[in-house]
Amino acid sequence: MTMNTYYPVRYTWADADGMRVFYREAGDPTHPTLLLLHGFASSSHQFRELIPLLADKFHIVAPDLPGFGFTEVPAARDYRYTFDAFGQTLTHFVDALGLASYTLYVFDYGAPAGLRLALNYPERVTGFISQNGNAYLEGLGDAWAPVQAYWAEPSAANRQVVNDAVLNMEGIRWQYLHGVTDVEQVAPETWHLDTLLMERPGNREIQLDLFLDYANNLTRYPDFQAFFRDRQPPALIIWGKHDPFFIPAGAEAYRRDNPNAVVELLDTGHFALETHVAHIAMRIRETFGGETR
Repeated sequence: MTMNTYYPVRYTWADADGMRVFYREAGDPTHPTLLLLHGFASSSHQFRELIPLLADKFHIVAPDLPGFGFTEVPAARDYRYTFDAFGQTLTHFVDALGLASYTLYVFDYGAPAGLRLALNYPERVTGFISQNGNAYLEGLGDAWAPVQAYWAEPSAANRQVVNDAVLNMEGIRWQYLHGVTDVEQVAPETWHLDTLLMERPGNREIQLDLFLDYANNLTRYPDFQAFFRDRQPPALIIWGKHDPFFIPAGAEAYRRDNPNAVVELLDTGHFALETHVAHIAMRIRETFGGETR
């Protein structure tokens, strides 16, 4: 009997864009690279179960965006927390690691950040996976209403409404559990870790600034969509269909610009990896790893 090769996950930092970017890495660097980009309110921690399921076929890199996880941003860097800045940080990050090509896996905030990276280096994107990572106006669900009111009138009162609705343990827990059939599949350390890291000094204001800046992503949607039309990367759009933030119409819209995109809706919520990690890993292997059903 032969034993499967074990690929341990490495936890390390890269010096990029004037900060120490934390990232998880696994697999053989000579294999095709998967660049995994997390969303709010999580970090690369959200990929903790996915990485070992793919490390035999792929070289996997999963960074923490500034303001999330364990990435360290020196005060002297005077970093401005915007999605444009995230795109530039990711550009510096892939250069620091020498990543010449990769399949992008984007989720939530990882979508507008990663698609800015794609616009900077379109030739490096060999494939695209969106797991509840939106790039179309019709993908915005009703749960955005408090944030959209904040965009329309960025007053202290509206900023406080967003703070009270989202930036606490109950609000983050709701994001993990809403739309999930069996909530006992979702590990409670997820929302506890997210909340703990968000409570670091200054981080709450960073998150509120990012919610306000998210409006600028909508103005970039035409650019992201042009990238899909022009490049036509092999694409897997795999989506928790009960996500209150990014609804199924956003998944289906990818076919408009990339008719060959594979779209699959899953019976779960926003954080689909918490309940469907084995299935998502299988579909990635089938779509990008040369395996068949």
